[in-house]
Amino acid sequence: MEQQEAVLLNAAPADGAQGAPPLLDRTGACCHGGAKMAVLAYSLGKREINHHFTIKNAKLISVVLVVLLVVFHTASRYYGGGDSCERLLSRGRYLGENVWQPYGCMMHKYKSIEAQTCLAEKQVAFLGDSRIRQLFYSFIKIIEPGQAEDGNKVIMRRNTDFLWYPEANNSMKERLMSWTNDGSAKPDVVILGAATWSIKFHSGSSETLEQYKVNLTAIAVHLEKLADHAEVYWVLQDPVNEEALNENRKMITNEQVELYNEAAVDVLNKNKRSGGSRVKVLAASRQAALETVAQSDDGLHLPEGTRNVGAMVLMNSLCNKLLRPIDGSCCQTFASPNLLQKLSACIFAGSAAALLVFHLLGRNRHRRLVPPDVESLEEKKPATAAAPPGLTAPLQALCRMGLIMSYFYLCDRADVFMKEQKFYTHSTFFIPLIYIFVLGVFYNENTKESKLLNREQTDEWKGWMQLVILIYHVSGASAFLPVYMHVRVLVAAYLFQTGYGHFSFFWLKGDFGLYRVCQVLFRLNFLVLVLCLVMDRPYQFYYFVPLVTFWFVVIYCSLAVWPQILQKKANSSGLWHFGVLAKLLALLLFICIFAFSQGFFERVFSVWPISALFELNGSIHEWWFRWKLDRFAVIHGMLFALLYLVLQKRQVLSEGKGEALFSAKMSNLLLFLSVVSFITYSIWASSCKTKTECNEMHPYISVILAFILIRNIPGYARSVYSSFFAWFGKISLELFICQYHIWLAADTKGILVLIPGNPSLNIMVSTFIFVCVAHEISLITNDLAQVVIPKDSMALLKRLGAVGLLGLVLLL
Repeated sequence: MEQQEAVLLNAAPADGAQGAPPLLDRTGACCHGGAKMAVLAYSLGKREINHHFTIKNAKLISVVLVVLLVVFHTASRYYGGGDSCERLLSRGRYLGENVWQPYGCMMHKYKSIEAQTCLAEKQVAFLGDSRIRQLFYSFIKIIEPGQAEDGNKVIMRRNTDFLWYPEANNSMKERLMSWTNDGSAKPDVVILGAATWSIKFHSGSSETLEQYKVNLTAIAVHLEKLADHAEVYWVLQDPVNEEALNENRKMITNEQVELYNEAAVDVLNKNKRSGGSRVKVLAASRQAALETVAQSDDGLHLPEGTRNVGAMVLMNSLCNKLLRPIDGSCCQTFASPNLLQKLSACIFAGSAAALLVFHLLGRNRHRRLVPPDVESLEEKKPATAAAPPGLTAPLQALCRMGLIMSYFYLCDRADVFMKEQKFYTHSTFFIPLIYIFVLGVFYNENTKESKLLNREQTDEWKGWMQLVILIYHVSGASAFLPVYMHVRVLVAAYLFQTGYGHFSFFWLKGDFGLYRVCQVLFRLNFLVLVLCLVMDRPYQFYYFVPLVTFWFVVIYCSLAVWPQILQKKANSSGLWHFGVLAKLLALLLFICIFAFSQGFFERVFSVWPISALFELNGSIHEWWFRWKLDRFAVIHGMLFALLYLVLQKRQVLSEGKGEALFSAKMSNLLLFLSVVSFITYSIWASSCKTKTECNEMHPYISVILAFILIRNIPGYARSVYSSFFAWFGKISLELFICQYHIWLAADTKGILVLIPGNPSLNIMVSTFIFVCVAHEISLITNDLAQVVIPKDSMALLKRLGAVGLLGLVLLL
């Protein structure tokens, strides 16, 4: 062990300034054996983890998990019974104090106009006692929010009525019989329930309970007949707060309430056992009341928030199938695949069949080319020159993509896995944030170079930003304005990197060729275009990719048009720098014209076929909002790249290992100003009143430069990076897109539930699979890019013509 310790510690690379002593000497000089053992344990721990937990093994585990989960959920649906409608009505839990979460599905919060649209052609009748009347008023207030309550025993409101029947007796049966008779007006929805009056008037006697069963059995016959043409709901009795009941109601105990509920369920389930009762039992409001009954004023009638749960459950049960809200998966059927989805499935299936034929013919030998560097936002470097791959490689890539798209479809377009709504708390956002930053610090390495914004550092930057954005999305943190504004800065920073990276490439390389452009566009858009077909979503739905693609084209056009000003040309004459600045000024003018003329912007992007790319739900408002929000970030990145590259060329910066970027005095001043900028921005973001107000100011306020200075001025900071964050940075684009359907759910409105009943375990399992899928897609994209984008100009033009024709057909 001592020998291993000595070898490991002495072999460790020196960090910090050049000529630093070996790690063993340093620890021996300043620390004791405990510190040495800690360093040894740290190094051994990282080596063991990296040795055994490879990405290949992780993907195998994720495949096994997906198969097991699909089998489990399919079997539970088939043998366990109970669809999302039944779970909506029967089970759930509170998120926080007043947000109700049905078991395994999302409940839409209906607004007045939606409720009126749904119920316009329906007649709804409530029958029961004062507690049913309260439910009736909560239901009415969804339709008419300003509606006041009164104590009338017969209340008529629009298409929704309340009828006073406090007991399940002959009077209630006769009313139901009148509706079941031919020729009489029948309601489309009947909601009823009763028990507490029977308990109260007969002091909870066992004879009354038996009579209740007899009466309810007779009533159930007519409820079943009524269910032939209407939706019928029996509302179970809510619990009571026995301590708060007055003397006249002391006999209404929770024990008595439970006996009557059991009797009702037993009677209604008799028909279910013999062939299926069509009377739906509403138990969710009772379950919600179990947690809030202590807040009841009189012990019998529930707080308004609890009554609203029952009303919203009813509204979701009645309207979700009709209105199909995106964030309401409860009691909603899924649309069958359209023509393009079926065509996509045929392409993937055909690839699998062709690969099988190649395998049988013995032509499946090939070497998968994995590039040493897989980028995501700007470009991905092509693999080293090698023999062009045959048909087997792209067929295998398509087969893998087909399997992955099947998982996407099962997660967000089929009724296989469950979905739940988001609910923001500070702990759900900040605790995972602490976890990932601890991991980021644990996995740190020395950089290969110490230049400002070196490659490892930009990957690290993308990585931690993407992880923060993922946590922001899954926790629903957009509800908390300070977090929302800080995340807006991260999105702007991605666009800043887009401007910085592409400008640097064109300035240094001068490569404006079609091959490079097609490589970038393919890698940015391949996954999104496949998802548009498979998931039946418009291109603008994945807003970040259209945004980055648009700005890449703008950058390319700005720099490629005459005169093409490159670093070599600028070095020959400093006047050319003014030419570049003139181009950037023209670009700024272009941005301002679009930003301050929404009508002009909309007219330009509403022209077909451009509109087909940028419209969402028939409008380009979303594109306008996204574009305007970070409109200056890209040109900010381009200007910074120009300034940095000029200073670097003139050797103004000190970028050696361990060297501060500027002189000590200048470095300290810039660091101080950068920290003050961060603090000032955070104070402003926390004091901002509304999102609208904040978004108006956001384009003009930026702390991106402050972050770059803090991260790069100290030499030791530029010399290390987090390999953990950098790994995620290399697949940041795939992570951003994949989260829409296989980590979040219902088109990002909810959360995918693979492990029901255990939110913590569910998020760990779904995250593990999600990351493995994103990494595999990045490799598939690279494999296909080598085949789809040939370097030969004529072959590339022919393929572009074919793609353009196919795109035109799809748009039409």
